Amino acid sequence: MSRKAERESARTARLEAVRLEQTRKERRRRTFVVAGAVAAVALVGGGTWALVAANGSGSPAPGSSPGGQVALTGLKTFSGLARDHVTGPVQYPQTPPVGGRHSATWLNCGVYGAPVRNENAVHSLEHGAMWITYRPGLPASQVATLVGDVSGQPYGLVSPYPGLTSPVVATVWGKQLRLDSATDPRLMSFINTYKSGSQAPEPGGECTGGTGTPQP
Repeated sequence: MSRKAERESARTARLEAVRLEQTRKERRRRTFVVAGAVAAVALVGGGTWALVAANGSGSPAPGSSPGGQVALTGLKTFSGLARDHVTGPVQYPQTPPVGGRHSATWLNCGVYGAPVRNENAVHSLEHGAMWITYRPGLPASQVATLVGDVSGQPYGLVSPYPGLTSPVVATVWGKQLRLDSATDPRLMSFINTYKSGSQAPEPGGECTGGTGTPQP
């Protein structure tokens, strides 16, 4: 087997492992939701359950997709992004960058308490990472929300980013969404839409074994 074929096989295996882990987490989440609903019925009685059932059978809330996700209004798409490896700094047209030339070494995915190097983070985007950046000084409760949102996502990156024009910015390769807060419901829709990394040039690529030491 050629080296290229070996890399493709390993990438496919990593992506499948990510997909299976996400499926397991979703099953657990649904189990907790169902259990909570059953407990609520036991407490408040059948009359309230009938009302909840009636409400739950209606149409999705305004602005939501049929699957219950909030529409990604304001999402920007960028194309024609270079993928060359460079050794020095790159002047990116977006803040933070959404792709382009980058370091040959990717950034290890995880949560960082200090700004990270653009060129390494962009390489991780190329591998399918989601980069959630926030203004330094964002309230600790909102930072905790961001961390919780990407917890368990093997391709999640969180870091402060000086100079942002919005409090929070969510980025994947070629896509970017600016948010007014960590509690904006569009953030989870963004994560659920792009967590597979399928829009990236090299989905399922390495996101460990590179540079950077995420918080434990």
